[in-house]
Amino acid sequence: MKKKKKRKMILYAFLLILGIYTGYKNIEKKKVMIENKEIIQFILNHSFENHNIIKQIQNTKIQQDDVIKLLHKDYEEAISIPKEEKKNPIVYLYNSHPTEEYAITTIGEYSLNPTVIINNYIIEDILNKNGYQTITEEKSVKDILDTNNWNYASSYRASRILIEDAATKNPSLKYFIDIHRDSVGKDKTSIRIEDRDYAKVLFIVGLENENYQENLTFTEKINLKLEEYYPGISKGIYKKEGPGVNGIYNQDFSPKVILIEIGGYENTTTEVLNTSIAISKCLLEVFHEENN
Repeated sequence: MKKKKKRKMILYAFLLILGIYTGYKNIEKKKVMIENKEIIQFILNHSFENHNIIKQIQNTKIQQDDVIKLLHKDYEEAISIPKEEKKNPIVYLYNSHPTEEYAITTIGEYSLNPTVIINNYIIEDILNKNGYQTITEEKSVKDILDTNNWNYASSYRASRILIEDAATKNPSLKYFIDIHRDSVGKDKTSIRIEDRDYAKVLFIVGLENENYQENLTFTEKINLKLEEYYPGISKGIYKKEGPGVNGIYNQDFSPKVILIEIGGYENTTTEVLNTSIAISKCLLEVFHEENN
């Protein structure tokens, strides 16, 4: 009887070890190269898709200020435009497609799905530090779609509700920036500039807004700045109209509504971070020129 019990215990131990080993190998297979651990911790703290993980690793929390400064020693120099204090927010960041993801990254047992939302927090941080008070939309477009039983194609209709609500609560808002990512492969969404990797940028302007020229002119200002400082980073301005496309993208709401696609589904968080900082620098210069 004792021998039988002993054999069972050995069998259970073997199966347990086998299970742990198999699980570990599966994790290893799913792993993507981690370019910087601090970036992953940043995503854990701010991605809406990872609330459960955040709760489990609160003790590893790192502030986004520390992340950016750690990764970029030239961070302060890159945004050294004269500061101007703003009492009320003038910039509103949101995502009509908040679930658009970048390259999946694995750290330990956690598989992370960084989304376009990480751009909002980086840009918000830099703009706020330079006196251009910025807010990021915390409400979910997906919740609005689900509540109204709307499909994914109604995303701009849903984000319009958020824009109008934000503008009503914050009448000082002047700039509205909708951040997306492209759906093409990395060969079309990545570039190396001066030994640093960036995710490429594409601007979208809808031509079915009768006042589209104002949006186009404003977008051109930002695009020119990007090309001046980071040659090749921009894929230009894509003007869209006709059957099968939105054609407006809420740009009829204000002449300062911008739609920016940052990178694509295969871009890494490092590339995305670099580009968010680059965009922030150019936005700061345009804002400074317009408001002074």
